[in-house]
Amino acid sequence: MPKNPIIFWELASHDAEQSVQFFKEVFEWDLAMDERLGFYVTDVGEDSQPVDGGIFTLKKAKLPFLTLYILVEDIEKMAALVEEKGGFILEGIQKTPGGASICLFNEPSGVTFAMLEKKK
Repeated sequence: MPKNPIIFWELASHDAEQSVQFFKEVFEWDLAMDERLGFYVTDVGEDSQPVDGGIFTLKKAKLPFLTLYILVEDIEKMAALVEEKGGFILEGIQKTPGGASICLFNEPSGVTFAMLEKKK
């Protein structure tokens, strides 16, 4: 395991319940209220792997940001589901230089995420 891997993430939303429902319906995440912590959590299990990441210099965006990438099997289907469930597609499906497909979207409260479908 690499030193100091990312092992947790947080989404600060204007409407946590709406965001939780969105991720449950679109990505089938199992989120539940943790009364001790006071927010919704999901457990990826003990077998989860560290999250890869990268750092780059801004080109198009004006403000620094963090984007979490969600691996999906059918990016076209998932992009349609994002919109159906109240999300907004920021950048439509594009091919990466490595042949994977990527799509940036906002969940209902406006936070940006990305979906990634591996090269077929």
